[in-house]
Amino acid sequence: TELSSQRKFDEIKKANQAAAKKLVEDQLSSSSEDDDEDAEGKQGKILAKTFTIYTSQTDGDASELERTRQYMNEAFQSGAMTCLICIASVKRNQAVWSCCGCFCIFHLPCIQKWAKDSLFLVSSPLTDDDFGKKDYPWPCPKCRFEYKRSETPTRYYCYCGKVEDPALDPWLVPHSCGQLCEREFKPSCGHKCLLLCHPGPCPPCPKMVTTTCFCKKAKPVPRRCSAKEWSCRLPCGRMLPCGQHTCENPCHSGNCKPCPRVSKQQCICGRQTAERLCASPQWQCDQVCGRTLPCGNHTCEQVCHAGPCGDCPRSGKRSCPCEKSKFTLPCTEDVPTCGDSCDKVLECGIHKCSQRCHRGPCEICRQEVEKQCRCGKHTKRMPCHKPYLCETKCTKIRDCQKHQCKRKCCSGNCPPCDQVCGRTLGCRNHKCPSGCHRGSCYPCPETVDVKCNCGKTVIKVPCGRERTTKPPKCKQLCSRPPTCHHPTQEKHYCHFGRCPPCRQSCQKTLTCGHLCPVSCHDEALVKQTGLHQPAGPWEQPSEPAFIQTALPCPPCEVPVSVECLGQHEVSPLPCHSAGPYSCKRLCGRLLACQNHTCMKECHHVTKVNGNADGKKAGPECLQCEEECTKPRPSGCPHRCVLPCHPGDCPSCLQMLKIKCHCKLSILYIECLKLTCADVKEKDLLTSCKNQCPKELPCGHRCKEICHSGGCPLNCNQKVKLRCPCKRLKKELQCSKIREGQVSLECDALCKEMKRKASEIKEAEAKAAIEEEKRRQQAELEAFENRLRGRRKNKKRKDEVEIEQSLWQKYKKLIMLPMFGVAVVML
Repeated sequence: TELSSQRKFDEIKKANQAAAKKLVEDQLSSSSEDDDEDAEGKQGKILAKTFTIYTSQTDGDASELERTRQYMNEAFQSGAMTCLICIASVKRNQAVWSCCGCFCIFHLPCIQKWAKDSLFLVSSPLTDDDFGKKDYPWPCPKCRFEYKRSETPTRYYCYCGKVEDPALDPWLVPHSCGQLCEREFKPSCGHKCLLLCHPGPCPPCPKMVTTTCFCKKAKPVPRRCSAKEWSCRLPCGRMLPCGQHTCENPCHSGNCKPCPRVSKQQCICGRQTAERLCASPQWQCDQVCGRTLPCGNHTCEQVCHAGPCGDCPRSGKRSCPCEKSKFTLPCTEDVPTCGDSCDKVLECGIHKCSQRCHRGPCEICRQEVEKQCRCGKHTKRMPCHKPYLCETKCTKIRDCQKHQCKRKCCSGNCPPCDQVCGRTLGCRNHKCPSGCHRGSCYPCPETVDVKCNCGKTVIKVPCGRERTTKPPKCKQLCSRPPTCHHPTQEKHYCHFGRCPPCRQSCQKTLTCGHLCPVSCHDEALVKQTGLHQPAGPWEQPSEPAFIQTALPCPPCEVPVSVECLGQHEVSPLPCHSAGPYSCKRLCGRLLACQNHTCMKECHHVTKVNGNADGKKAGPECLQCEEECTKPRPSGCPHRCVLPCHPGDCPSCLQMLKIKCHCKLSILYIECLKLTCADVKEKDLLTSCKNQCPKELPCGHRCKEICHSGGCPLNCNQKVKLRCPCKRLKKELQCSKIREGQVSLECDALCKEMKRKASEIKEAEAKAAIEEEKRRQQAELEAFENRLRGRRKNKKRKDEVEIEQSLWQKYKKLIMLPMFGVAVVML
């Protein structure tokens, strides 16, 4: 089961791969892929490359390449390159064969089958008894150019025949090898074709040769090899066949024309004379010669002739009618019969004449024989000269394999069917005109022109292909009249169907006087809705219908400059909506208070004498109901008691409640006095006249009266100054001590006290060191005793109590107060 499944999978995989490969090849090789604009540009490059070597010889002149160019264009064009045998398009990757007579292209298998069928039909033993004895040719399906049996194509070659199975190259002409053609020109001139391998006939030879005219009188001139024969237009001057006149025609090719002059000429025998063309001097009259022959008894019976008449035809030895006996007699005597039987074979070819030697033809054969009819079915005795045909009709089928022979007494070699085939050909337009035959009919030999709409661009396709062949692309401009209101339509190429919608601007004059700028809308497609209501949910909704109608011009969108109601700005508005408008800004006109502006949205303002300048408010503007917001004098915290007014505000008469400089007392001062006073006066007005409570940096209170700003630093209060050990003291001014102008030094007593204190410190330090040493020594001894294993009682005996001194007992109580005093003094 697994093996069968795997085998099926492999088969399906191979089939899919083959189908994909075939699809790709068909897309690459299809002739319909050359219909777009990119293929046209690619085709132009290929044609230019093919013609480059030829045009370089002709200085760019390609007028002689039109016929070849037509064949090459058909090779690229969809539907134009069609096999006339199978009536199918010839693709790039298919093996083909090209006729050397009409250059038509066929599929290689199709032409091989055509040649085989043609040879069979022509050399069939039913229609010819010489079957196998003659090499019958086969014809081209289009031009009927005949080829020998040995010329039946068996291989796929390029057009020039150099390369077998040429590879598919999208940058070459289909079925071309891309090499130089190098085929001999026709008629042969010794040169070879310079184009790349191409379909169709080779162009005329472009080589330059030096040649003279037909009459050889003019000097040789350089000319194209294809047009090397030329006439100098001078009189020919060659002697005509009449031997009397020369040719007066202009220099020409070939033999001179017969002499056109007329002259009197005698006939051959010389008896008559007549005016005849000089070109035919010899002529015969209708009279018998009549001259006496050498025998002297008879005359010449020949019509007008030249030369001697010859001997008498009755002279010499003559035979009897049966030619068995010969006699020598004068020409005046007739040859007698010999008396023997005639024995000449009669017309039947079987029996001999039984009469005696006689003159004239023998009689018909009258012997009775048993004859068999031609078909061999009946026998009968009858005279030999009569043919025997029975009444039996032949029932054999003729070579067409459709109709019976029905000929009476047929010998079996039935003639070809004489009825007309009459079957409709593959083109569906014509019927087969050939005699009734076997197999498929020949393709329709007719060609049909497929034209563009205007008829100026034409391609020829086989009859029947015109229904599936796309019309050629025409480069002529469309000549149809416009269907809209414009006098002319946009330029576009020839096409079928309706012209594309007009894209010119409408340019109709609107009611406002402007021209409509939108695209032409005389033939707009409008969707129709609501035409058909479905009968139920089972009914499929129909596609919307579109009708072509003329739409009205849209509203005018031309910008028109319009000023807003409040005259703030001028904006471009569409013409159809141009009119007074509000710009949505604030009015901004100065009110009567001369302090505020109108806060209403942009609105219409009636112009009066006072607001004609466009900046002053009008009767439509708001009335100011705000309080006075003018700035007060510096230091005045009160607002103006009047409503918003023009001009300056009145003086402030209210009392201010403020604190003094030291912030301890509250003062009441008129606002006007405070705001109008200068700096010194303000300091005096805001002073409470008491001592300043502020503390100086030295820690003493300021001695000045309440004042503004910082307190003075020169403190005059008395303070005590001590020496470094704090034993001596002295009273001085605080400012001098802070400035470092006065200092108090220690005396000798102070120094002595410092020295004693230092000695006490040193003694305490030494005692502490000794105490530490003793403690360490005791610990060492105790450790050694433990190591020696001494008993405790013995250790106690060996210990000696040492009584402490008074200094050791009370040194801490003495040293602590002394250290405290020293620290304070420092």
